[in-house]
Amino acid sequence: MTGSKKQLVLVGGGHAHLLTLARISRFVRHGIGVIVIGPSEYHYYSGMGPGMLGGTYAPGQIRFDTRRTVAMGGGVFVKGKVAGVDPAAKAVILSSGERIPYDVVSFNVGSQVSQKIVQPGARDVFPVKPIEGLMAARDRILALARDKRPVIGIAGGGPSAAEIAGNVRHLVRNSGGREPRIYIVPGSRFLARYPGRVRARVQGALTARGMEIMEGRRVREVGSGGMVLDNGHRLSADLIFLAQGVTPSSLFRKSGLATGPDQGLLVNPCLQSVDYPDIFGGGDCIHFREQPLDKVGVYAVRQNPVLFHNLLARLTGDALISFDPGGDYLSILNLGSGRGMLKKGRLTLSGPLAFRIKDFIDRRFMKRFQAFQRS
Repeated sequence: MTGSKKQLVLVGGGHAHLLTLARISRFVRHGIGVIVIGPSEYHYYSGMGPGMLGGTYAPGQIRFDTRRTVAMGGGVFVKGKVAGVDPAAKAVILSSGERIPYDVVSFNVGSQVSQKIVQPGARDVFPVKPIEGLMAARDRILALARDKRPVIGIAGGGPSAAEIAGNVRHLVRNSGGREPRIYIVPGSRFLARYPGRVRARVQGALTARGMEIMEGRRVREVGSGGMVLDNGHRLSADLIFLAQGVTPSSLFRKSGLATGPDQGLLVNPCLQSVDYPDIFGGGDCIHFREQPLDKVGVYAVRQNPVLFHNLLARLTGDALISFDPGGDYLSILNLGSGRGMLKKGRLTLSGPLAFRIKDFIDRRFMKRFQAFQRS
């Protein structure tokens, strides 16, 4: 795939790579070849995933056409999954066994939900990531709702669990189905990392609409038709979501690269591997050495200009710049039925206005980057 010119390889078309994808032509003008590797031609914006599940957004409204963006910029898109890195030979290794050489490589492969508690062959079990899986879950829920009152179980108690619960109810009610039974098994405490006033408002908003939150219980095992709790009690469910938190890909550890406690690629302030200066990364798949970062999209978005600058600088010999995570970030949960929960510092806001703010911000973000895939 390469001649004598330098080559940049981007693994993943996620949030931290969006600006670089939009400016591929800048690399091409410098005589640099660009290859983008991804498991899908599209990248879905996770912040709007629960809204897509609930029917507020169509799938096309929450995705970026990665292949088209790459082609318009003069790069090459390769559909595939990276299984490893050979830093000595400077090549990434696809699951097919193909090796793609690089001069500089950047990873934005996101994170994944552990499925260790899922029995082999279990049916109707959906992790909250990847977002594409939520489309299949939506279709299955609608099919169930045509014939019965669906029972939906959610393993985990973070923000994803709250958003999934509220949007599943919205989906079923809007379809004309019977009121679903939805229960959340969060572990010790629901929304444990949020302030008490936020937890209370979100919990109140969900339970007021008939949803159950079983604090103090943890899911031990998930199988077809239900889940087993840590006390041995079995809960029946027609469909189960896995929302117990996310972890980075294990490909960095398996490739012998330095990683943080969460297995994320360990990077310095320039978002550069601490061991190999030609390896970069951003988003959920990295561990920022200077301070641990929450697995939220806002940090990936903030990393965009730094990654773009540093990837080009590394290839052209210019100076790198450092990433500043910034201060507290705005967090808004989509709780379904046009309701939200907003938090920024000590400010909190719940109800329809919070959702409208989130909807405006999300649509503006999509409009900005979708513009680069149009001719």
